[in-house]
Amino acid sequence: MNKQLIFKKRPVGMPDGETWSLESNPIPEPAEGEVLIQHHYISLDPAMRGWLNDRKSYIPPVQIGEVMRAGSIGTVTKSNKHPKFKEGDCLTGWGGVQQYVVSNGENWYKVDPTLAPMTTYIGTLGMPGMTAYFGILEVGKLKEGDIVLVSGAAGAVGSIVGQIAKIKGCRVVGIAGGTDKCRYIKEELGFDGAIDYKSEKLSDALKRECPKGIDVYFDNVGGEILDAALTRLRMHARIVICGAISQYNNKTAVKGPSNYLSLLVNRASMQGMVVMDYAKDYGRAAQEMGMWMMQGKLKSKEDVYEGIENFQETFQRLFTGDKMGKLVLKVIED
Repeated sequence: MNKQLIFKKRPVGMPDGETWSLESNPIPEPAEGEVLIQHHYISLDPAMRGWLNDRKSYIPPVQIGEVMRAGSIGTVTKSNKHPKFKEGDCLTGWGGVQQYVVSNGENWYKVDPTLAPMTTYIGTLGMPGMTAYFGILEVGKLKEGDIVLVSGAAGAVGSIVGQIAKIKGCRVVGIAGGTDKCRYIKEELGFDGAIDYKSEKLSDALKRECPKGIDVYFDNVGGEILDAALTRLRMHARIVICGAISQYNNKTAVKGPSNYLSLLVNRASMQGMVVMDYAKDYGRAAQEMGMWMMQGKLKSKEDVYEGIENFQETFQRLFTGDKMGKLVLKVIED
């Protein structure tokens, strides 16, 4: 049987036990030109919360009754005359939160699990890594010597953003929640400074770690942290709006920045980014990041939990902060 997580009710605030239901249905058979993929791992990302809202966005919302949308990786167990993929191939794509999926292969990509673990292909070499790469280099217009501030710095995207900025010769300061995460980004990832937003006053900590201001702010959290960062902008600074995880489960209106006039005073820019806009260049980015990984310049960390039945509990770790690096759910049963 194929265990599937079905979307049942649009949540208000944090998703709860009524948001999804776990169902078992027969494993589907691939038609001619299709493949059957057995999922090994599912990617859990903050963007998934936004996909539950019935409002216009960069991608249509998940509809009631559908399998929950998610990035995934697995192996082909059946190929019914597919022109590109055969049994045993390892594929990554958008298979959803389920153990099996049938696909015609569109938007699925073959990867080599002997070169990197499967989990890395939905982390550093997957959507989070692509987001970090294009967000900081293309949108952030990063250049050597920049002072870079990253929020959500111990997370899947922020941790890679900071490392890329270090590779490019920048001073990097990360904002994270808790002593362990701040130690991790400094001692293991090589950030120059760390701010613990849970125990420090942001304004004072930003003055301490960024006394000369900020050239690039990569924002994953929004809210008060974005507002505080705006007060430290240097002339012609760039702000990359990647996410606003602090606001996703709000039951009231999203809190916007009150210090936005700093953009005017400093002739700065603030631009949103969606990784799908750079899909044609994923291969180039993955090749360069893979090289950095082999050289020991870029570290990858996945926080893996097991059991599709534990999806909701694991998903909530995105918002409680009870995880480190890329959050992954193993759904194949040993």
